[in-house]
Amino acid sequence: MESKPNNLVIILGPTGVGKSRVSLAMAHAFAGEVINCDSMQVYRGFDIGTDKLPPERREGIPHHLLDTVAPEVQFTAAEFVRTAVEAAQEIWKRCRLPIVTGGTGLYLKALLKGLFPEGRKDPEIRFRLEQKASREGLEPLWHTLNEVDPEYARKIGPRDRQRIIRALEVFQTTGRPISAHFAQTRSPVADANLIRIGLNLDRDELNRRINLRVDRMFAEGLVDEVRRILNAGVRETAPPFRALGYKQVLRCLRREITHEEARELTKRETRQYAKRQMTWFRKMEGIRWFSPLEPEAIQEYIRSGLRE
Repeated sequence: MESKPNNLVIILGPTGVGKSRVSLAMAHAFAGEVINCDSMQVYRGFDIGTDKLPPERREGIPHHLLDTVAPEVQFTAAEFVRTAVEAAQEIWKRCRLPIVTGGTGLYLKALLKGLFPEGRKDPEIRFRLEQKASREGLEPLWHTLNEVDPEYARKIGPRDRQRIIRALEVFQTTGRPISAHFAQTRSPVADANLIRIGLNLDRDELNRRINLRVDRMFAEGLVDEVRRILNAGVRETAPPFRALGYKQVLRCLRREITHEEARELTKRETRQYAKRQMTWFRKMEGIRWFSPLEPEAIQEYIRSGLRE
């Protein structure tokens, strides 16, 4: 984070809203380079269903964190933060502007808020806690958590099994309440000058774009792409096969649903996903919202926020 200039632009928004096009325009305007923040576009070979911008359409703009991960690997938020920060530092060294672009809320939150510095995991402690929860229910565990960390206990409530057990595991392995660990988290880009831009459209227009995009993916050969990936030896359990479009096509190839049902199901679930994305993004702080159809206003906002 010591390189100058340390301006960093974030462009986020729901799937299908037009983030790639706006990012290209801003990269041209401000000598920028794009850092991908889509959890599925990092995977090699998964192109059509992720709507990955092919090299010939990147208009000469360098893109980072695209096609960097083998399909069998589980790429985590921690790995995203590490590689995104490394990319940003290299871009700053070239006196260019990093533009983080994508819609994976967990990755964006990890970048902007920091990651919880977890204590080491202890399978034996976790097993004992799991066994106690199964025998006695969650109430005794929650009361224990309330004694050692009342702040976190009140926050999560007495029925959140996963978080109660994890919080007690952290306390028993580190000797400190989980809320104290959270209080120490710090964004790895805290020293950067952040310019946060959100893109959104009227719901009907966004849904129309999503439907058209899904139609285009299937017309461009999404089913054949999935066949090629499977024929190359990638298992159906590979992480990117959980992505929208791919999991529906897998069901189609297993003859559980028809081609048409796979396409329509992809449309519906993508529209639902976009709605969940907006719910997540609205909780984030410091975002200035624009329509993707007003690039001049976005450009002016970035220009006014840049530091020399």
